Amino acid sequence: MEWFSPENVVALLTAVLGVVTSAGVLWYERRVPRRKRIGYRVQMDTPIGSEVSQGRANVRMGLFDETPDMADATLVLLRVENDGSQSIADEDYTGRGELHGLTVEFTGRTVRGIAVTHSPDADHLMDHFTPAAGLRHQGSVIRLPRVPLNRNEHFKLLVLLTGSHVGGPVTVTGGIRDGAVARNKAARPDEKPPLFGPAARIVTVALTACVVTLAGIIVVRDDSPPPMDCAAGTLTVTGSTAFKPVLEELGKTYEDECEGATIRLDVHGSNAGVRKLDALGAKAGSAGSPSMIALSDGPRPAALTQLREKRVAISLFSLVVNDSVPVTDLSLDRIRRIHRGEIRNWNQIPGGPDLEIRLVSRDANSGTREVFQRRVLDANELATSSRDCVTKDYADAPVLRCELDGTDQVLAEVAELDGAIGYSELRGGDVPDGAHRVSIDGTTPSVDTLATSGYPYREIEYAYTYGSPPANSLVAGFLNYLDNYGEEIMRTNGHLPCATPKGMRLCGED
Repeated sequence: MEWFSPENVVALLTAVLGVVTSAGVLWYERRVPRRKRIGYRVQMDTPIGSEVSQGRANVRMGLFDETPDMADATLVLLRVENDGSQSIADEDYTGRGELHGLTVEFTGRTVRGIAVTHSPDADHLMDHFTPAAGLRHQGSVIRLPRVPLNRNEHFKLLVLLTGSHVGGPVTVTGGIRDGAVARNKAARPDEKPPLFGPAARIVTVALTACVVTLAGIIVVRDDSPPPMDCAAGTLTVTGSTAFKPVLEELGKTYEDECEGATIRLDVHGSNAGVRKLDALGAKAGSAGSPSMIALSDGPRPAALTQLREKRVAISLFSLVVNDSVPVTDLSLDRIRRIHRGEIRNWNQIPGGPDLEIRLVSRDANSGTREVFQRRVLDANELATSSRDCVTKDYADAPVLRCELDGTDQVLAEVAELDGAIGYSELRGGDVPDGAHRVSIDGTTPSVDTLATSGYPYREIEYAYTYGSPPANSLVAGFLNYLDNYGEEIMRTNGHLPCATPKGMRLCGED
């Protein structure tokens, strides 16, 4: 498209005229809020590190003697208020997600803690400032819930920060239907009321929005901003095969929305992933946290102390049986006896045919296998006794058991071999022709009933980084993107996101 085409010239002139007209009208009511508006201002920004100045002497406070990384700690008091002419309800917020209201960013600093106060007559506001209601922080960003505010109501955030000195930028962003979020200052006693009524302001703002939108459509053709979690570079995601479908879909959407970002998947099992991340981080040394995230079905090995965790979701797994076996439910006791070699033929189970039981398992790097052993068997699986999953390598083995590298191989082998039983992540409930899933003690795996079913074959999905990645890094950005935009993708693939109200509780209990 040519910049100086007739359409562009007309559109730009229209936009300029609209902006000039709006500026002339609104010049008479400067600093007057819209009908719905949230204002914010920093009321205090002060250092509280290891040494602060008092008069002529430097006095050692001692508050952070044992935490040298808090030496540059600062306290910021941020006031957020409804300074418009109408009350704001929770449905007036237009941020993505059912809980997300406003976003506070302390550029160059890292949030360590938050305390909340409120207007003297607004005790009800405190019910909104809980993790379950949507309050959380990551790096330099605090995500606030959708807090309803009557006219003139306010709350204050007392925020403990590290990473920089006082005076850094503090911004609050978010969408308010028919309104705005903007920095303000305390009203002067002689403040004059607006000269123009609500209708005039609405017409003026609507005109400006229309003409600027017209210009943007014609000239830019794409004025949608990228997500705030975008960062450029290359990120490697390794670890859990159970989470691979989620990562494939979410990585592609992140690359599409974030220019300059490349998400590379290298998944070979949970244990292999966290060990690879630990080795790469140790090799990097002072160079900083590597651009890598390792997903793990369950917690890391205790010895890998440099890895920092983020609970992402609760993953569901299930047992899979060949269609030659018409069994649809197995008790926990029978599952354990099968995998101890005490039950070797399906005819030892009511409704089972006269078929030898073949155990198709994952290798030692698999988090799916580790969860199965810990959550279902309460013991390790037997030694491998078959390399081809068809015949025993030695005749006196208590049961035929083989190991395969990935979930797809396990599902394909179970669907092919009569009498075979294996396990896999839920993946939306799909299994290949020739196999079917079985419930455990009458309970089927379901994201919708997970909170009340007591289904045992489940585990928290952890995202690990080596140390704490910088707040503006691709690692931190992708983890935030996973929380903010991955809910539907995770649910579709058999995972309950920890960022949801139900997921927060379960992720904290397991």
